[in-house]
Amino acid sequence: QVQLVESGGGLVQAGGSLRVSCAVSGRAFSTYTMGWFRQAPGKERDFVAVINVSGDRTSYADSVKGRFTISRDNAKNTVSLQMNSLKPEDTAVYYCAADRGSTMQTIPRQYNYWGQGTQVTVSS
Repeated sequence: QVQLVESGGGLVQAGGSLRVSCAVSGRAFSTYTMGWFRQAPGKERDFVAVINVSGDRTSYADSVKGRFTISRDNAKNTVSLQMNSLKPEDTAVYYCAADRGSTMQTIPRQYNYWGQGTQVTVSS
């Protein structure tokens, strides 16, 4: 069973930075497309960013483009999300997800494995 464990969430002031990471178990990490999603209270789970298996292609939601950066380390089985210039509207539980396919999906149901999430709170 593939396990994803997020870390690095917390409380930060608006304009600040935070980095969340996700450790993935198993030997197949380098074959997974990896994504980050977020879910605010009472809202649907939204796409944030995705990175391809080799790490040379990324895609972002318009709301975070230019502020967030997704990266991966296939040697360490980790994917990270660097979040800069944070805004109160970025407050949510952040989830990493793994997709066995190679298409860079933005829809949550296309992903096969999920972490438990990490809370990110941005105060104004």
